[in-house]
Amino acid sequence: MVGLYADLVVLNGNVITMDDENPRAEAIAVKDGKIIFVGSSREVREFIGDATRVIDLKGRTVVPGFIDTHIHLIGFGFSLMWIDLRDVASIGELKEKVRKRVEEVSEGKWILGRGWDQEKFAERRYPNKWDLDEVAPNNPVILRRVCGHICVVNSKALEIANITKDTPDPDGGKIDRNETGEPTGILRERAMSLVWEKIPPPTLEESLRAAELACREATKHGITTVHFVSATPEEFKLLQLLKQMGKLKLRVCLYIGGKVLDHVLNLGVLRGFGDEFLKINGIKLLVDGSLGARTAALREPYADDPKNPNNRGILVMPYDELKNLVEKVHSAGLQLAIHGIGDRAIELIINAVEEALNKNPRTNHRHRIEHASIIDLDLIRRMKKIGMVAAVQPRFIISDFWAVDRLGESRANWIYPLKTFMKEGVPIGGGSDCPVDPLDPIYQIYSAVTRGKYENIKLYSYTPEECLTPMEALKIFTIDAAYLGFEENLKGSIVVGKLADLTVLSDDITSVPEEDIKNIRVLATIVNGEIVFSEL
Repeated sequence: MVGLYADLVVLNGNVITMDDENPRAEAIAVKDGKIIFVGSSREVREFIGDATRVIDLKGRTVVPGFIDTHIHLIGFGFSLMWIDLRDVASIGELKEKVRKRVEEVSEGKWILGRGWDQEKFAERRYPNKWDLDEVAPNNPVILRRVCGHICVVNSKALEIANITKDTPDPDGGKIDRNETGEPTGILRERAMSLVWEKIPPPTLEESLRAAELACREATKHGITTVHFVSATPEEFKLLQLLKQMGKLKLRVCLYIGGKVLDHVLNLGVLRGFGDEFLKINGIKLLVDGSLGARTAALREPYADDPKNPNNRGILVMPYDELKNLVEKVHSAGLQLAIHGIGDRAIELIINAVEEALNKNPRTNHRHRIEHASIIDLDLIRRMKKIGMVAAVQPRFIISDFWAVDRLGESRANWIYPLKTFMKEGVPIGGGSDCPVDPLDPIYQIYSAVTRGKYENIKLYSYTPEECLTPMEALKIFTIDAAYLGFEENLKGSIVVGKLADLTVLSDDITSVPEEDIKNIRVLATIVNGEIVFSEL
């Protein structure tokens, strides 16, 4: 009988299993990183031995460990060391934060920051190089907008990158200029790389610290698996090193950036390369920009850009290039994760996948559209027909509070139509796009359920029928998210034989008033049967 004793038992809980055959339970037993029992607190006692760790939940709620289907993991870790500009309310406040950082570093050292949003500024304009020059004349500065698709740099950074009046816009990018042709310091999409590539690479110690910080922050929020998009081979090696050191306490599925596709294909990497803690699933491609930067590629022009009445965003990848890359990835048996926010970009993505399937039919490919922000019923049905899925970010519904004005009332019904995706049978998985938005599945679930109802977000009044139920919202961060990563048989529900990835919550998401969901706290996170975070 000793061999049946569990390593860990949790009992007297409210267990939401996400298993239709056994939806609720009181107790769970775990051995060797897997679930060996789900049932009543009375029955679980036979699994308790002298060495078993027992946690009395005292009625608290347990759900499957949260899965974030879209995060820039190492970039998030580094952003925790940068200037945080997320809640800055004016350009003056932004400048003050930069000034303070200048005082802390040596002359000439790069200053990095992220999170500003001109829509929140009292000045209602973009920051520019002249603003930054006032407080940082001798340090190169680069500050990324919250969406990550625009940055502002100062004159020192432009000088280092050799960007002048005569520098042409790169393909898929734009250098903003004033009426005399002088660069303003605002760089869009691929133009950002002109400066970014001049920043000295971090040391191994700095990179490991960033990785650890990101993983620790994720587990604090009840996340047990992340889908790391736009990852580089170097970042994969970094996570391998962290794993060898015994410090990787988070499961990671990687989608390698398309820039190194040929390198990945030459190595013969197949989907699922790795193990249950660290694996490569596919390739991430980028087709358009963001709504916040007005670079998402739309079928019709932006409604709130009178200075550029024909602005329909930017396609950062020509269709012929997209089609060729999609065919390569599809033929190699890897999973595609393609960034598409605007309906014009999404249509091209679907076209490219359809062409690849016509040449090389394959079932159960689960090629993904990342974001799928502006999408109509016809496009959703085309996704369903060819077996595509979507990784969505419900919090954008609230953080992009200006979306209706940006797109116009006629397109409001097709901004994040989460319920329609479900009704039409297109699987969706929830993610944060962190560091674009905070790493907080609870608030993401709240956003999917309420759609800004309690924040007076204009979009709610146009799309109340797109609100998810609490259980539906929980699904897209558990079992449905697992499906997006081909892992529904390993995780996403609390079932005997599955991995022991669990999250303990202060309250039941499905029973508290919907406006209170955002106040639920993560009390513990268990990965592979190990308690990696606890406030119990």
